[in-house]
Order: sequence, then structure tokens, then C-alpha cells
Amino acid sequence: MIPVSGFTGHRVAVLGLGRSGVATLRALRAGGAIPLAWDDGPKAAETAEAEGVELRDLTRPGAFEDVACLVTSPGIAHLYPRPHPAIAAALEAGVPVDNDIGLFFRSLGGQDWGSFERPPRVVAVTGSNGKSTTSALIAHVLTEAGKDLQLAGNIGRGVLDIDPPGDGGIVVLELSSYQTDLARALTPDVAVFTNLSPDHLDRHGGLGGYFAAKRRLFAEGGPDRCIIGVDENEGLFLAGQLSEGPADDRVIRISSGRKLGGPGWAVFARKGFLSEYRKGRQIASVDLREIPGLPGAHNHQNACAAFAVARTLGLGPRQIEDAFHSFQGLPHRSQLIGEAGGVRFVNDSKATNIDSAKQALRAFRKIRWICGGLQKEGGIDPLLEATGEVIKAYVIGREAGNFAMQLKGTEAEVCGDMATAVARAAAEAEPGDTVLLAPATASFDQYDSFERRGEHFATEVEKILVAGSADQDS
Repeated sequence: MIPVSGFTGHRVAVLGLGRSGVATLRALRAGGAIPLAWDDGPKAAETAEAEGVELRDLTRPGAFEDVACLVTSPGIAHLYPRPHPAIAAALEAGVPVDNDIGLFFRSLGGQDWGSFERPPRVVAVTGSNGKSTTSALIAHVLTEAGKDLQLAGNIGRGVLDIDPPGDGGIVVLELSSYQTDLARALTPDVAVFTNLSPDHLDRHGGLGGYFAAKRRLFAEGGPDRCIIGVDENEGLFLAGQLSEGPADDRVIRISSGRKLGGPGWAVFARKGFLSEYRKGRQIASVDLREIPGLPGAHNHQNACAAFAVARTLGLGPRQIEDAFHSFQGLPHRSQLIGEAGGVRFVNDSKATNIDSAKQALRAFRKIRWICGGLQKEGGIDPLLEATGEVIKAYVIGREAGNFAMQLKGTEAEVCGDMATAVARAAAEAEPGDTVLLAPATASFDQYDSFERRGEHFATEVEKILVAGSADQDS
């Protein structure tokens, strides 16, 4: 646990009693604060009692009279489309509003750090797509190299729930725009920006607000090194803002699909090969084509980011390449579930928006595509350019018919539910085909998370695999 500093003897309110909220209560108490809590859910009183804290309705008049700070969970809106009533009340009362990420950065350093030979380092990863895989890949590479490592944030443990890092310890954080937007302290040693595509626009008041939330990770704390994906205009702009000139190697530019020139430090992937350039010369190369845990151009961008982080932290190219080969990938992200009769079944349930689904569709050939769900703003027209390898779409979700109608030029069958879609796709698939779940939508019309959706896909696929195995044995 990271005890929260700066609030000894003061009351601190915590809004939201999910995983991060409960960890925050405990970390505040460990640091000497007097925590109190509120949650709109029906189990709020039960959770507060179990944690031994006061449950206070933060929306009632005068609730913040004796409160030094409000700490809110990332899923609770603080500005757009409108602030939660408790956050609005805190702002009216002049009470600072923070989140667990801000508390983590303000509380991380300890007195024992002065005796360390190597100070702990924090690597923070943000972006629209690929940040979970990038964070996990960084953690895997550094662990394989024998580093003392902890993975936290949007992946792994809650940031305040980790152990205080020791001599030479490394903390890798995956941070969403919800987390970076509000944190009052953001001071990573190394910060990564993977890419940007429209997402969570209602929460940030548009694309500009969404980018601004990501940008705070770099602008607020001044990381020692910034690793920036420059395949979109926002990344190019951010790299330009952070750099003092073309040769400034505090900024490492990364790309998937094009060569990066100039006198600076760059890592890019083209046609399946990763290249590292410094001062206009190539100094390392990695063949990514046969690495099973990193299929497709989008994963090659993730590999570039992880490679750059590992090089920043002193690892050699061959050391990194070896670790890449043992990376198994993450569940629900281009995850190979199995193969039967020459047909592969791949779970990319995490493809919850147009851009991530587009990347998944570009990573495979001869695709039988399971798609649909709770559609986000903007329609799916930008996705159609990536459907060239789609043989047929099998559409699920409560509005499957409407989604199927938008798939212009692609044969589509309205299946409605996952079991039907998997069965139909498997029945029609031929050797060499890939049955791919890449929904391009949120899951909440039928599932409580993309993980549950992916697990259901895997369960239905397992039935196909077991049946196929039984047929071979008979």
C-alpha cells in the first residue's frame, strides 16, 4: 500500500466505493487522514461499515464544511456531460477534487529513497488504443530482464494498493483519459502516448477535450523521456511541443507503417520489421512477423513503444527481442482461443470502438467477423475501408439489424446473440478462415463488460473445439 501523505488529521471524502475507492480509503487511513465515503449504489452503507468509515451523503447542504479534499473514482463525471452532484458541491465549496492517480504521485516518494543506489522509476502509458497491451508488454520485458516491477492503474492492481517500490523498482501504469484528466499530480519518469482516435467524447466535451486530457500526462509533470506515437496529427503536435529541436532525444517518436527520419531518436515498424534509429543511423532491428503474441500492425506499434521504454531503461535490443517472443498477449486483445479444421478463432472483444476494430480487421485474412453491440456516436462508415478481408459478418446486439444495414458492401447475417453468431460462423468457415470477434461497439447492451463478452465468445468456441476433437477421435 502507498500511504497517502499531506492529510494527516484532516477529513478526506471519497466518492465511489469500487476497487479504486476502497483502496483509496485504506491508503488515506494509512497516511493519517480521516476518510469518509459516499456512493450512489445500494451497497454503499455495507461497504462503508466494512471499512469502518463514516458514510456521508456528499450531495446534502454543508457536507463539505469540514472536508479538506474530495477524491473521486475515475468513472464518475466531473465536468462533462455534467458534474456529479457531489463534485459540483465540492467545487462550489472550494474543496479540491482529485483522484487516486493524483494521490499516488503526491505520495510516492519516501524518506528511504535517499539511501537507494537507484531511485524507483514510474512509466505511465496512455492513448486511445493499445495502452493495455503496451503496458503489459513493457512489464513482461522488464520482468524477463530481472527488474523489480509492479503493474498498476487500469491494468493489474490499483495504484494505491501496490507495495512501495524498493531500490531500482519500476512501476508501470496504464492510465485512461478519465484518470489523467483530473489528477492534480502527474510526474512519471517516462510517459508514453500510443495514438489517438475518437472515444469518450461525451465525457470530455469533444475530441479536443479528449486530447487535452491525454496531453496532461506530458504537460503537467515534465517526464524525463516522452515516447510519442506520431501516426496521427495529435501525436505529431504533442511531439513538437515537447521537443526542443529535431535532435532532442528526450522525445522518442514511434510509428507503425512508415519510416521516421531526422537526427533524433525514433523507433518504427514497417512490413513486420521494427527499426531503431538514432542520429540518422539504424542501430537495431527486430523481426516481428513470427512473434505470435503481437499480430498485426497495431501490435507492432505497441512493440515499438515497449521497445523504446526498455531502451530508455537500459536494456539491449536482443534482450528485448527475446522477451517479445515469450509474450503471450492479453485476454480479449487479438487472443487466439484455438484452431479446428484449419479455422482459427480469435477474441478481440476489447475492440470497443471503430479504430480498434479497424486494426483488428487489418491484422488477419479471410475473416468471418462477429460484430455489433452498443454502438457509439459517429456511425461505422470509417470502419468500412478495413473490411476488405471480411468474407461475411455475423451481427450481435440488441440493434443487430440496424448495425447490419450499415455494413455496405459486406454480406451480413443478423444473429442477435453470441451463441448463434459463433455457431453460424464456425459452420460456414473453411480452412484458412479466421472467426474474429471484433465488435467495434461497447458491450453494455448484452454484457456488463467487454471481458464478459469475450469470455462468452471463448465459451462458445470451446464447444466447437471440443466437438471437433470428438469427431476426430471417433
